[in-house]
Amino acid sequence: MTYKKRLDGREFDELRPIKAEIGVIPNADGSALFAFGKTVAIAAVYGPKPLHPQHMQDPERGIIRCNYNMLPFSVTERARPGPNRRSKEIGMVAGNALSSVVDLSRFPGTVIDIEILILQANASTRCAGINAAAMALAHAGIVMKEMVSSVSIGKIDDKIVADLTKEEEDYHEGEGPTDIPFTLTSRTKQITHLQLDGKIQTHRFSEAVEAAKKACEKILDYQTRALKGEKIDENEK
Repeated sequence: MTYKKRLDGREFDELRPIKAEIGVIPNADGSALFAFGKTVAIAAVYGPKPLHPQHMQDPERGIIRCNYNMLPFSVTERARPGPNRRSKEIGMVAGNALSSVVDLSRFPGTVIDIEILILQANASTRCAGINAAAMALAHAGIVMKEMVSSVSIGKIDDKIVADLTKEEEDYHEGEGPTDIPFTLTSRTKQITHLQLDGKIQTHRFSEAVEAAKKACEKILDYQTRALKGEKIDENEK
């Protein structure tokens, strides 16, 4: 069976309604909100500040320490509060995706803490979190070589689709869905984060990369507009 129409009526390359805003946490050095439809993430940046204990400091560069957590009420069945193996893994992945574009040589011996909280989850939570965190870093005035944008690209039956929903992730007709979260840099189009859940042929993977580049260009526009002070909420249209 061929996947002919998306379950929510979107085009195959269409993103869910975007919401983006900076300055959502006043006492943070930088903060932002980013949402794909019903997936809502906020990020707060604190630092750079001296890293303790002191023996962990790098005299040549700073480090990024990223924590990712889904709030208990973010999903239909209440999530268990506190960090778990999955949240630790995603925090590490997000931190690595962001570290590649931050000029950490400017902040020797310091740490930049990034807190990512998922307020509401309907798939693509790590991508929404990375988008919010990149905006929060920029809002905090952290020197970045370029911006990063993140999106989940899927293959459902024979179709390459952008920004999967939970319902699409759970779609099991045919050979089942493939989910590929990407994070790309804004100028050089380098991939700083790539994961694969499922199977995909080599030539279809090339299509997924191109779809990610196009989707991330759209996301970058929303991030840039929000950083200029525009409050974006396509759900209000």
